[in-house]
Amino acid sequence: MRVAAVQMCSGADRDANLDVASSLIERAAGEGADLVVLPEMFNLLGSGAVLRAGAEPLDGVTARWAAAHASTHGLTLVAGTFIERPAGDADPDGDERPARSANTCCVYGPDGARLAVYRKIHLFDVDVPGAVYRESDVIAPGDEIVVTSAPAGAGEDPIGLGLSVCYDVRFPELYRIATLRGADVVTVPAAFTATTGPPHWEVLLRARAIENHLVVVAAGQHGSSSERLGWHGHSMIVDPWGTVLGELPDGDGVVVAEIDRADQDRIRGVLPSVANRRPSAYRWPS
Repeated sequence: MRVAAVQMCSGADRDANLDVASSLIERAAGEGADLVVLPEMFNLLGSGAVLRAGAEPLDGVTARWAAAHASTHGLTLVAGTFIERPAGDADPDGDERPARSANTCCVYGPDGARLAVYRKIHLFDVDVPGAVYRESDVIAPGDEIVVTSAPAGAGEDPIGLGLSVCYDVRFPELYRIATLRGADVVTVPAAFTATTGPPHWEVLLRARAIENHLVVVAAGQHGSSSERLGWHGHSMIVDPWGTVLGELPDGDGVVVAEIDRADQDRIRGVLPSVANRRPSAYRWPS
């Protein structure tokens, strides 16, 4: 099975962003990718006002675009994220909204059918110099960990596909639960900041892969969307041993790698850290 992570520098022009994403999906398909992952907010990235104004329903323009591209290229598409307009919010041009939106990731199969919906659980509310941000001003957190069955390459069994988004990677509980629910591959659409990216991005991705024997496919934003926030890029694919199979440091592009599922099974057998858990000893502190 071949997987691909798409890297972009999205801005406030949805049509322009979708055009770039189209060409990169086509490039990934041309390199034989069975599974393609787009970055967080690939369709629209900017200020809170930009995100509020550009919020869409679950079956809106971006969702229909993603379903069509999955079908056209006959692949599984993890359509990064888009800002999902709250139910009952019928005025996309209004300044006031009755509820916060969701930062939503949808997965589409090779026939264009929607396989899963995941709403980002952990919101990026931080006060790190150079990365001050309150995602919760615009976004409401999701509350469901999602694992779905997705087609693999021709002649291969389906994979267990776990979904996560950006800041989620700092919360190992999500990935362990996804693993126990059958995930073989976890995707990480992201807009990881240029401040926190250099010390943390690769370390966190490799840790999530190693501790759960997962393939991690992380698709990031690069460049910047404002003077205040720049993005780390470095989209990458990590195997269950923690080896980086491919990485794109900067610029628009695609990184593609072959997943060795037999080797994943071998690693889970010889170093069975998931099987060696002791749940009876685990307690959450009061």
